[in-house]
Amino acid sequence: MTSPRSLVRWALAWPVQSQQQARRNALVAGTALARVRQERDEVEEFLEALARQRAADTRAPARQAVGG
Repeated sequence: MTSPRSLVRWALAWPVQSQQQARRNALVAGTALARVRQERDEVEEFLEALARQRAADTRAPARQAVGG
């Protein structure tokens, strides 16, 4: 059987433990979001570089072999 004192201790400790768990959850979520944001930025940079390269290739005159 649970004693009244242990119930009181549990009731007093619960908000602290709950807050600590919430902080840990927020930290994990923030880390995951930062990782996704970094990956998204890298993909965006890659696609911009690819678009610039394709635009430069389109503007460059076609080179044909001379002579033959």
